[in-house]
Amino acid sequence: MSNAAPVLPQPPVTAPATDDSLGIDRAFVLQMARMPLFALLWLGAAIASHQIWAALWPEGLNAGPLVVISFGMILAAFIDGWALKVPNWITFPLVLSGWALGALHDFNVHVDAGTGGFALAVLGTMLGFVLLLPMLAIGGVGAGDVKMQMGFGAWAGAYFGVGATTADAGGAALHGMGVVFWAFCFGAIVGGAFGLVIILIRRQFGQNAGIVREIMSDLQMFGTGQVSAASKRAHDRRSRWTKLPYGIPLCVGFLLYLGYMLILVG
Repeated sequence: MSNAAPVLPQPPVTAPATDDSLGIDRAFVLQMARMPLFALLWLGAAIASHQIWAALWPEGLNAGPLVVISFGMILAAFIDGWALKVPNWITFPLVLSGWALGALHDFNVHVDAGTGGFALAVLGTMLGFVLLLPMLAIGGVGAGDVKMQMGFGAWAGAYFGVGATTADAGGAALHGMGVVFWAFCFGAIVGGAFGLVIILIRRQFGQNAGIVREIMSDLQMFGTGQVSAASKRAHDRRSRWTKLPYGIPLCVGFLLYLGYMLILVG
């Protein structure tokens, strides 16, 4: 009598799943598909804030939409300080909603007090990108910080226009592109002060001085068209420097500039 163990049937061999993604990042595509919806929420917030401001303070400049974009900048800065990145679900919708505001102004749909059109909203977006492009190329800021500045630029172009928005309210004529530029300058000053405080706290003066010299050299290379070389040098240097959430200085600079021009200067 045989003591051989019975042969158990083998489970069927399943073929590996076929990759039908065609190289497309579906998660990213789904994320991008939600951006117009988020943009509509920002646009709706701008319209609602305009109505609320008009009901509470009917005289003077209706700054309701500025409250909304300020909230967006503060939210982006908070997340940047916490996670060291600014998520796309904030930045892209801000850009799209700024363009939408400008387009509505072009069609004489008076949803707020803004006077800038679609072209100025796009121009503000481009200016926000160009101002931070050198720092992005050498790794001084992240892509999220740049997109954050682009979103602010879109709203500034759509709201301030060529200066009629504030001039019609009896204040100084603030051109949207000027607002983007000077808010960036204020942010750069705040960022420099922020970095100086970090240097004083860490007390690594020699190392930081060397990094500053390298950054200045990278910017010079960028200005002479050696973008790839400057980017490579910056990438090699990343392990030696402390990453800072530059979205915070951008936000603070933006708020300081608006407060200075709209409250102190009028």
